Amino acid sequence: MMVASMSRRFVAAACVVATVAFALLASTSSAQLDPHFYDKACPAALPTIKRLVQEAVAAEPRMGASLLRLHFHDCFVNGCDGSILLDDTPFFTGEKMAAPNANSVRGFDVIDRIKGAVNAACRGNVVSCADIVAVAARDSVVALGGPSYNVPLGRRDARTASQAAANNSIPAPTFSLDRLASNFASHGLSLQDLVVLSGGHTLGFARCTNFRDRLYNETATLDGSLAASLRAVCPRATGSGDDSLAPLDPTPARFDGAYFASLLRSRGVLHSDQQLFAGGLGVTDALVRFYAANADAFRRDFAEAMVRMASLSSLTGSSGEIRYDCRKVNYS
Repeated sequence: MMVASMSRRFVAAACVVATVAFALLASTSSAQLDPHFYDKACPAALPTIKRLVQEAVAAEPRMGASLLRLHFHDCFVNGCDGSILLDDTPFFTGEKMAAPNANSVRGFDVIDRIKGAVNAACRGNVVSCADIVAVAARDSVVALGGPSYNVPLGRRDARTASQAAANNSIPAPTFSLDRLASNFASHGLSLQDLVVLSGGHTLGFARCTNFRDRLYNETATLDGSLAASLRAVCPRATGSGDDSLAPLDPTPARFDGAYFASLLRSRGVLHSDQQLFAGGLGVTDALVRFYAANADAFRRDFAEAMVRMASLSSLTGSSGEIRYDCRKVNYS
């Protein structure tokens, strides 16, 4: 336990330097974003996004978690620029079929519907796809009982995407705590951001292929009753039941603190989730305990961390473009 605790403290110290360095680089783009960016250009934009998100989540509650995840996976690859929405072209292989996204990331049809409705409400191509993804994530959280927050707006859309960047930038469910901390630090996010944003797993489901290794090889850190229920939907053999789903916490369609309470009981479905809590004296252990006992603090800190994530390396000003169609760039 002493070695594990020292390792976690070392991770915390090492990540401070990387986080501060990235924050200095990111400050310029975030300063140009403004929650009121569309107040005059298209006051109907945000209410339109909210309405369509509410309809989508009402029809399928899981879609709320999917839209939140879509935003996360967009922001972690070269910033929140809508690149995840681009289909492959003869000029680049995009992010949709990258390992973290293939047969997993969803919600593209919902974003398409929102884009069409927003263009109609604004009587033109005013709102970027990147901003739509960011606002849809916030409205999804709210629709499922989570906190609201002011989304910084004014992003522009990328004109390219990179499968390789997605493979290298999005943290995997197999990551250790050290790799998770390093990954978040490389995006200017702290250990607290890591823990609180992981709390987004209070919503949604995981695919068998993403928890099979933990289920059959980490029995010492996995609650026995949970393991039994997971084995019922996720056979040991690769290729069998790969897409079967299991809830990430006991209340997958309600934003609450059940995710953190589950980690305290060794009921984290994903390896990367349970890595946040080893029962020791590390920084992440303390944060998991704190959020499990303080639901209001989790809501507040989650909202603040989402704003920080939503400001990562955004394209602003004359950079990028505002796509007419979120799936393809505006070729002249």
